[in-house]
Amino acid sequence: MTASETLQLGQATSLPASPDEARLDRVPNPHADTDYVARFTAPEFTSICPVTGQPDFAILVIDYVPGDWLVESKSLKLYLGAFRNHGAFHEDCTVAIGKRLRDLLEPRYLRIGGYWYPRGGIPIDVFWQTGEPPKTIWLPETGVAPYRGR
Repeated sequence: MTASETLQLGQATSLPASPDEARLDRVPNPHADTDYVARFTAPEFTSICPVTGQPDFAILVIDYVPGDWLVESKSLKLYLGAFRNHGAFHEDCTVAIGKRLRDLLEPRYLRIGGYWYPRGGIPIDVFWQTGEPPKTIWLPETGVAPYRGR
């Protein structure tokens, strides 16, 4: 069986019903001997408030320094989309995504920023990282301004 037969990439794939049912795929890093930052930005992330059932919206920024593995981007898109009908607080969503990626990829470094739009008049921004970034990398700012009516 080839890698393309086991990956969701190139296959017709439905949006998973929940993050727990979503499959994240990884692929070998062709530059595992080099420290560099890979960034994913999800400007339209959506989940559901577990209390009110109302939608919550965020900008997610995920930076990681890969080791032996890269996250396959289609599977990441489907995983993040699975939160659309998932009820969880902002902190839970943000940290759970970071931990799942850490466990899958075993990166040298990973950080996630969840920039949540206000509900009840208060924006909640959530940040999580695995430790200190390697000294050899350039880690740019996330590019998301502090809340000013995002």
